[in-house]
Amino acid sequence: MGAIEVVDLAMAYGELRAVDGVSFEVAEGEFFGIIGPNGAGKTTTLEMIEGLRKPDAGTIKVLGQSPWPRSARLLPRIGVQLQASSFFERLTAREQIHTFASLYGVPTSHGDEWLERVGMVDKADTRVEKLSGGQSQRLSIACALVHEPELVFLDEPTASLDPQARRNLWDLLSGINDSGRTVVLTTHYMDEAEVLCDRVAIMDHGRILELDTPRQLVKGLAAPTRITTADGETIETREPAPVLARLAEEQKLDGIAVRTGTLEDVFLSLTGREYRA
Repeated sequence: MGAIEVVDLAMAYGELRAVDGVSFEVAEGEFFGIIGPNGAGKTTTLEMIEGLRKPDAGTIKVLGQSPWPRSARLLPRIGVQLQASSFFERLTAREQIHTFASLYGVPTSHGDEWLERVGMVDKADTRVEKLSGGQSQRLSIACALVHEPELVFLDEPTASLDPQARRNLWDLLSGINDSGRTVVLTTHYMDEAEVLCDRVAIMDHGRILELDTPRQLVKGLAAPTRITTADGETIETREPAPVLARLAEEQKLDGIAVRTGTLEDVFLSLTGREYRA
């Protein structure tokens, strides 16, 4: 049995079919990504799986149980980090996570341990409204994990962060999965999914367009490799080895850049239009 089983999931807002017949499974211990642009239906899908919304149609099993109506047996087994961090006002980071620990019925010492794990000890006495975006996201993730859930949902955890803060958070997110938890991530950053996820579902207009490992999705695209030399010449080829060998013979390897296909290329190929973040 997988950690999550979704069959023909659907949700509409008036005439808008936000989620339109979505099906997939997530294995135990997997880092699974749902990727696509804003408005693709990622967050609505996640909210139904988490039990925050009742589907219009379809079935969902989370750790063998239906998430709707909300189950007191299931909730302690999952952790949820929402797209927008919601904290109790005027509390410090330590007070915040101690409050979450108390709500889950676990010792406040677990909160202190998680502050250390997410690198927030030096900000423990800082009020949440004074934290930077990256610090707020780290605290939000710690609050979602303070009760040691088996399954963790992360909804756009690096949204609105600068590129350096995003990459700093990647090690933390990877470590959550390395500890044996199942992680489900939504993101509109294709590079993020490519680095972190075992498998990804590419979603747009409420539907899953493709689902596979990042490597297989890119391999299936058969995109050309782009080799740019130091003087700005760009060579596109599906057989880069001979080209690189020739450049080596001509001693022109210094300063070259080699770009293979990416998930963003896959998205463009699937939708026939420019990726919109």
